[in-house]
Amino acid sequence: MQTLQELYKIGNGPSSSHTMGPKRAVEIFKNKHLEATKFKVILYGSLALTGKGHLTDYIIKETLKGYETQIEFNTEYKCEIHPNTFDIIAFKGEENIANWRVYSVGGGTFKVEGKKEITVPDIYNETSFYEIKEYCEKNNCDLYEYIYKVEGEEIKPFLANIWESMQKTIEKGLNKEGIIHGKLNLNRRAKGLFEKKIENENEVSKQNRLLSAYAYATSEENATGGIIVTAPTCGAAGVLPSVLYYMKKIYNISDENIVKALAVAGVIGNLIKTNASISGAECGCQAEIGTACSMAAAACTYLLGGDLQKIENSAEIAMEHHLGLTCDPIYGYVQIPCIERNAVAAMRAMECSNLAMILENDRKISFDVVVETMYETGRDLQSHYRETSEGGLAKKYCRNKYYNIDMQE
Repeated sequence: MQTLQELYKIGNGPSSSHTMGPKRAVEIFKNKHLEATKFKVILYGSLALTGKGHLTDYIIKETLKGYETQIEFNTEYKCEIHPNTFDIIAFKGEENIANWRVYSVGGGTFKVEGKKEITVPDIYNETSFYEIKEYCEKNNCDLYEYIYKVEGEEIKPFLANIWESMQKTIEKGLNKEGIIHGKLNLNRRAKGLFEKKIENENEVSKQNRLLSAYAYATSEENATGGIIVTAPTCGAAGVLPSVLYYMKKIYNISDENIVKALAVAGVIGNLIKTNASISGAECGCQAEIGTACSMAAAACTYLLGGDLQKIENSAEIAMEHHLGLTCDPIYGYVQIPCIERNAVAAMRAMECSNLAMILENDRKISFDVVVETMYETGRDLQSHYRETSEGGLAKKYCRNKYYNIDMQE
């Protein structure tokens, strides 16, 4: 497994695979070919079908500002290797001087066909939760201590910076009102949820309202291209921060312990990224929101004093009950169902953690098994349920007689 610095990334939304990944790849390619006079980018698969709504073309043009840039949306060609595929070609005059085929694999990470040198090396010897748990038990260490040992001291300030960025995003989102860009005309709701006065509000209702407000705040910032942290992706960026922010505010958890919880959540996300996928285009929203919910549940359980078994159980429960979740953003915007889905997953993460804390440690399904199951389930999902906006809510909304909106606008 790679460093957590490849999982948590600070950048612009609304999509880690559709904006952050392409931006990073195009930037590196551009810097390798400064002699170029113009560029051409051809988007395929999910990038072609939902790239407009995900601002893929916008971020590419911004990255290549100052150069003549042609962007082509090829919705016909199906790449078998990964649904988030694009070609970038550099020209000097009319001469083709270089080209890359890039796979944006989720979480802002990309791979280039035939370019091994770009691959970030693995630093973890253990690649399953079973192996990690075995190591921790043998060496009598907590999960966060294991991560600190593998990653080195530099991971602490890195995670502290990640946590600071997460908090800033929530606080920024809680103070904004208005309409989110795009033809859905969606209202921002975070501020209203946070400030809502409910007579005789009970603790459960208050918890759900605040968790939802924090999740909406981050997700609305993401939807408008604001700065967020991939956790593990942009589309699922609201789940983990909202749970951690709630724990800090309500339980007075210190920032130092929140950083430890971020490490715990990170290793859960890293295991899924390594052994399955965190890409909605590859495995549906179970790979994004399901992973985020597992990460948040594990972090919450750690903060509540749960041991390794409880942490594993909470992460497993969270993923198990997201199996089969489709990725069907309306018009390709990371708005419906994405924003609301972050709030639901944040509430569910707390529930999964609470359940794991009271259950006996005799579960039959391990975290490793549910991750493997998620990957197989995701690969079996038909393509129109994997971030193409060709099925599910995206299809039904656009064809509903009550909505007179042309999808091709």
